[in-house]
Amino acid sequence: MFDVAVFGSLFLTLFVIMDPPGITPIFLALTAGRPAKVQKRMAFQAVCVAFGVIAVFGVLGHQILNYLHVSVPALMIAGGLLLLLIALDLLTGKTDEPKQTKDVNVALVPLGMPLLAGPGAIVSVILAVQKADSVGTQISVWTAIIAIHVVLWIVMRYSLVIIRVIKDGGVVLVTRLAGMMLSAIAVQQIINGVTQVIQSS
Repeated sequence: MFDVAVFGSLFLTLFVIMDPPGITPIFLALTAGRPAKVQKRMAFQAVCVAFGVIAVFGVLGHQILNYLHVSVPALMIAGGLLLLLIALDLLTGKTDEPKQTKDVNVALVPLGMPLLAGPGAIVSVILAVQKADSVGTQISVWTAIIAIHVVLWIVMRYSLVIIRVIKDGGVVLVTRLAGMMLSAIAVQQIINGVTQVIQSS
């Protein structure tokens, strides 16, 4: 039987971690300068990549981490460092360079992973799948995972309207703001990882 409490709990957890409203300025900054059609495709690709990563970790999470001898804190620190590099690019304006804008598919990295499918979301899903001890709760868990990805796609897909309103000057402002937000997220992720390492040692 479908468990509304399990669905609601995981959906809210993933909503807070994956942060659809917060991802909007970062998505706009990373995809600025591309045709609207390409941006829409990238929104869809980013969500598909995030869902694919989370689904794989939901099914095989512990086995993958154990096989690679990777701890969750190590995953958090690595994700944080990667995000920090991208945040610095946004802050310094390097993402405005034509070469990066055209050649790099930001829908895969950093949007799909580690921004959307980051360590926090991966760990939450691994734990939720582990706790789901019946068919009903498993269905509730996977429905919540699908629902949050649908929300993410809708938010990114329709955030493109904002670009038409704010024009080029606004995009530069949003890019710098996104860089600042992203650097804070990255540093917090590194701190959380280091804290967990200290606590477990």
